[in-house]
Amino acid sequence: MVLSKKIFPFPRLSLLGMALVAALPLLADKEDFLDPSISERVPLLTEDLQRDPVEVVSYSHVLRNATHAVVSVHTSRVVQVVRGGVDPRQEFMRRFFGLPPMPNPRGGEGPTVEERKLPEGMGSGVIVSSDGYILTNNHVIAGRSDEIADEILVRLNDERELPARVVGRDSRTDVAVLKIDADDLPYLPIADSNNLVVGDIVFAIGNPMGVGMTVTQGIVSATGRGHLNILGDDSYENFIQTDAAINMGNSGGALIDAKGRLVGINTAILSRTGGSIGIGFAIPSAMAHSILINLATTGTIRRGFLGVSIGDITDVMAEAFGLPDTRGVLIQDVEEGLPADESGIRRGDVVLEFNGRAVRNANDFRLQVAQTPPGTAVDITVQREGERMNLEVVLGDLEEAGLTAGEAPFLDGVTVASLTPERRDDYRIPNNVEGVVITNVEPRSPFARTLREGMVLVELNDRPVESVADARRLLRRGANKLYIFDRGRFGYLAVRN
Repeated sequence: MVLSKKIFPFPRLSLLGMALVAALPLLADKEDFLDPSISERVPLLTEDLQRDPVEVVSYSHVLRNATHAVVSVHTSRVVQVVRGGVDPRQEFMRRFFGLPPMPNPRGGEGPTVEERKLPEGMGSGVIVSSDGYILTNNHVIAGRSDEIADEILVRLNDERELPARVVGRDSRTDVAVLKIDADDLPYLPIADSNNLVVGDIVFAIGNPMGVGMTVTQGIVSATGRGHLNILGDDSYENFIQTDAAINMGNSGGALIDAKGRLVGINTAILSRTGGSIGIGFAIPSAMAHSILINLATTGTIRRGFLGVSIGDITDVMAEAFGLPDTRGVLIQDVEEGLPADESGIRRGDVVLEFNGRAVRNANDFRLQVAQTPPGTAVDITVQREGERMNLEVVLGDLEEAGLTAGEAPFLDGVTVASLTPERRDDYRIPNNVEGVVITNVEPRSPFARTLREGMVLVELNDRPVESVADARRLLRRGANKLYIFDRGRFGYLAVRN
């Protein structure tokens, strides 16, 4: 009998079911909390490990500080509870015979609505600066619904509990950045995970199953793990694989090297049972550091953009293109007028290097481009008709590219586009209806039950929507009022961003 394999992307301890209420976001106004100097206080260390074989009998000196820098993250939601209600049969008879309302034992008439705070989940986090910046997973603070918890508490190693605010989060990498108000905290320095090699010793630190801070040891089993679809189709996966035990509640915890430096954020496991079988995945520290710096300094995630379609190289392709092996990426198509086209990249080119670094495959190339800031001039080495050549490209902005093309992300997992004649025909939208049309709603989107492809967003928060840029500009944090056209009818919807 063949046992099916399951990937558990959310190794967090769930205490209670999800509450059916909208979250009260903890995101503050971005401009009030931008931190331009964060990169000086949280540098990415480039020093490599010394891999000389020596006898080691204990790592206690390495772990002593590291365990103090890993924290527990507790989330809760506010739910509404109806109290003081009456038997529905009595209420029916009262209304039928026109009798006065039943008195409320607590005073007043009818039932009362109270708010309660219910624990939702537990995970881990890593302090990366003495003034309280914390790296964790997005799913630790948002869960499967991807709505931020109403309250986030961080429990330090000294048993203090402090409220945390969300600096920002990125669901496409599953990284979230928190901030607590405290000084002189123990923290982990961040090493460059690009220096890791298979066989390096690593330790996973977290709070599995809520039992308390726990350390497990293993090695780096592999690097650059992608195409696992743990985070979704449009995500950026580049996991470190390790056999160090990662269990429920370890999400957001630290993966450290033998020097006690952070090299990864524990995120997911591959398991048949839900428990560790020695196949765990961590987000590389280089990626997490990049997300941290972007969110702390600008409040947003900006990704580089080329404007090409790419594919992996098979053995047959390598032979046809005269390549010694399958390393590199094949340019399948080049979009006219975008950075790749303007720099001279052509269909059929094979990309071998990106800014001096070898390109292993399509996923690796996509990650390298996305992690490079827009506006950066990069050198791309390609092979064309058997000859190598270097091309300089100034990367565009992935978000702006979507706006230029008339299509862009609107809400998480929801894409909108301008109303062109072709789209009107495709979705059967009358000429007298103006706005932007929803062109995609991902199944994982928290808005999948409310919005659907083909809906037209006519007004947003009582303001007319005339372009994709309008839709994005008028969207606000919290509750939003949408006036939509759908299947021949106009109506209102409300969503919480």
